[in-house]
Amino acid sequence: MAGIRYPLNKIRNIGIIAHIDAGKTTVSERVLFYTGKTYKIGEVHEGTATMDWMDQERERGITITAAATFAEWKGHQINIIDTPGHVDFTAEVERSLRVLDGGVVVFDAVAGVQPQSETVWRQADRYGVPRICFINKMDRVGADFFRSVDTIINRLKARVAVIVFPLGSEGGYLGHVDLIDRKAFYFDGDEHGAIREADVPQEAKADVERLRAELVERISETDDVLTEKYVEGKEISVAELKTALRSATVTNKLVPVLCGTALKNKGVQNMLDAVVAYLPSPDDRVEIKGIHPKTGEPETRKISESEPFAALAFKVVTDPFVGRLVYLRLYSGKVESGSIILNASKGDRDRLGRLVRMHANHREEATEAFAGDIVAALGLKNTFTGDTLCSQDKPVLLETIKFPEPVLSVAIEPKSRAEQEKMGEALRKLSEEDPTFHIRQDQETNQTVISGMGELHLEVLVERMRREYHVDATVGKPQVAYREAITASAEAEGRFVRQTGGRGQYGHVVLRIEPNERGKGFEFESKVVGGTVPREYFRPIEQGVKEALDTGIIAGFPMVDVKVYLVDGSYHEVDSNEMAFKIAGSMGIKAAVRKASPRILEPIMLIEVVTPADNLGDILGDLNGRRARIMNIEGLKDTQVVNAHVPLADTFGYATSIRSLTQGRATYTMEFDHYAEVPRSIAEEIMGKAKVTA
Repeated sequence: MAGIRYPLNKIRNIGIIAHIDAGKTTVSERVLFYTGKTYKIGEVHEGTATMDWMDQERERGITITAAATFAEWKGHQINIIDTPGHVDFTAEVERSLRVLDGGVVVFDAVAGVQPQSETVWRQADRYGVPRICFINKMDRVGADFFRSVDTIINRLKARVAVIVFPLGSEGGYLGHVDLIDRKAFYFDGDEHGAIREADVPQEAKADVERLRAELVERISETDDVLTEKYVEGKEISVAELKTALRSATVTNKLVPVLCGTALKNKGVQNMLDAVVAYLPSPDDRVEIKGIHPKTGEPETRKISESEPFAALAFKVVTDPFVGRLVYLRLYSGKVESGSIILNASKGDRDRLGRLVRMHANHREEATEAFAGDIVAALGLKNTFTGDTLCSQDKPVLLETIKFPEPVLSVAIEPKSRAEQEKMGEALRKLSEEDPTFHIRQDQETNQTVISGMGELHLEVLVERMRREYHVDATVGKPQVAYREAITASAEAEGRFVRQTGGRGQYGHVVLRIEPNERGKGFEFESKVVGGTVPREYFRPIEQGVKEALDTGIIAGFPMVDVKVYLVDGSYHEVDSNEMAFKIAGSMGIKAAVRKASPRILEPIMLIEVVTPADNLGDILGDLNGRRARIMNIEGLKDTQVVNAHVPLADTFGYATSIRSLTQGRATYTMEFDHYAEVPRSIAEEIMGKAKVTA
């Protein structure tokens, strides 16, 4: 396979994405087996899954890092990325979706759409990724295909095209009818995945014809020629329906829905057929847009190997055997191992060493890569996630990848002083791999503080440091990533005057601040007229303001969403310099913030609890004790689903509480939702602690 060249229209770059426990990795394992990539099916519950290759993934039974592989199916090359479902590892999904052409979204046939399903769906929407839905676990007790489809329509607001009709469900799930071809497919369930094709059973014919008529109407609405045919009552051929459905899927007008049960080896081959038939090839994108790194002018590249080379680095991994691996998605041109290329994001040249194609943690050597390929490169010293690599004579800068800010921090220190340097190196390498993992040195306590997306995220990274880098560390209690914000406008001046023997220091600014829109961050603008402050001091003033905001003004937490205007000031011909104005800027912003009704903000999590109906009262009582705001309670057979907003600070130890309240029968998922103002009593407590540590 490594030596075969596939034309662009025969390549599919897909991601398998879903909520935790929907069965993504099990689906991936079946795909690898049926495409001949592996000779034995790996199982998540046995710890033998190929794609979950890290020790911790096998022990915990979850996917932690996105694994890439490639396979062949009916004359097509399918590059696959199996992504994590747990919200703490959402960055892995984000970077994967940025470089993929299509996605297979896996749903649990009992639960339907779950919180993380919504998160990954929104991420796919943001990058405009066409997708198909695979409703998995049709053999589970309580499986309901059409209820799951309804949750996709109602919760995700998706326009679906249901292309199968299930034959049976739960223990009696036998297979399905393909609504377009009017053919029944039966699966015997052994690992060889034998499929028996037959006519539509008599008892299902009426339902099949009704659903097919709805499907034909829905597909016809997306194509003018078919609309005309449909209105005139003319027969629309199978080939026309498939062509129109592919076009509608590629343009995100429709989402085809299939079903099966990967664990019982049913329906995966049909899902692969749908990937080939309906999801886009790199060819369908035609071109990719970027800008010229120096001029900022728009640049485009056609998705073709005859164009100049352009690729995006979307993942960095430190491999204990070969060193630093950088995963690349090639959009145009071709590249050979040993090439000198330009890192347009950094403006530096870099040498691309060896090229390898990845199969989970195994590597196959490649001498060159072409437009549409996903490969890994060795030898790139200064390339990080989100960087653009391109040819030196035709530079282009592609859109980078944006990641959420971490919400939880812990202090960490090595068990012995001798391991301090070793720990620093391990943390640096881990932060290179994971853009949502931040490290900083607390100036006041001189502690190393690490920040991430949740307790599990940090726990996994500390465990990786111990296993992969042999560094034992002591971890402190979790600290919530509070933020500060202002709620009113204010104006204040900052004046820094110091006269010593000889040349003095003089900087004077007048700043006006006002709250910015939530999520817009920091903005600085000069409104100075008449040259009261020379232009060369604008940047030092902005730096002084930003540094003061970053280190916090009322309780030591970064201040967010502030607009700052430089409205006036004065300078001295001899004594003014950049440092004086930087200090004046810092003094001015601190004075202005104190007048602008500052508040402390806390991260609010969206939590979904699935509990037996008998335990609902206990669950609600516990949530109310955690300052939760109940959003919705929904009955689902003999269980209840509770959705609530709860402050992150009150969620610590929730896993233990929910287990003891329900004898381990309830489950929950939690993800960051937004920042909100902290109640005054808690704000005073936080500020009191900040003063004690200051």
